[in-house]
Amino acid sequence: MVYILHFDKPFHHARHYVGYTGRADVKERFEEHFTPKGNPLVRAAHKAGIKIIVARTMKGDRSLERQIKDTHNTSRFCPCCKKG
Repeated sequence: MVYILHFDKPFHHARHYVGYTGRADVKERFEEHFTPKGNPLVRAAHKAGIKIIVARTMKGDRSLERQIKDTHNTSRFCPCCKKG
């Protein structure tokens, strides 16, 4: 499962985090991001008071995760960014 985390405001340069998990339920992995096992960027954004949500999940593997990251335009895949 590939997922996109959306930050409600930018954290330095970042507005999103794209990740992959082999778990069927992304919720457990999402919560893990706020622990030492999580991604440092996500933890730092959270610590800075930025609201973070799971904006999108997609069936896929690490290859899809890499394809999205390589676009350098995650907002194109984020439904939160397409609002308004």
